[in-house]
Amino acid sequence: MRNYEIMYIVKASLEEAARQELVTSLHAIITNDGGVVKHVDEWGLREFAYPIDDMTKGYYSVIKVEAEPAAVKEFDRLARINTNVVRFLVLNLDEK
Repeated sequence: MRNYEIMYIVKASLEEAARQELVTSLHAIITNDGGVVKHVDEWGLREFAYPIDDMTKGYYSVIKVEAEPAAVKEFDRLARINTNVVRFLVLNLDEK
C-alpha cells in the first residue's frame, strides 16, 4: 500500500447534511478497496482565486490515506464524474 494526500473542493452551495454525505461517500471509495483514511483536515469554506463555473467559494478538505493504486484510481474516476466535486488533486507521498 502507498501513502497519498488528496485535496478536494466541494460545492459551497451544498447543505451541511448533503456535504457530509458526499464526504463520507468519497472516503468510502478508499476504504471499500481496503485503504485507510489516516487523517482528515477540513479547511472549510474558502474563496477561490478566480471563479470556477460561476462559483467563487468552495469547501476544502485534505485527507491522508494509505491505499492501493487501484483504489486511488477509482477515487479519481468517481470524483471526476461527481458534479458536486469542483476540483481535486491526488499526490503520491511515496515518490521522491
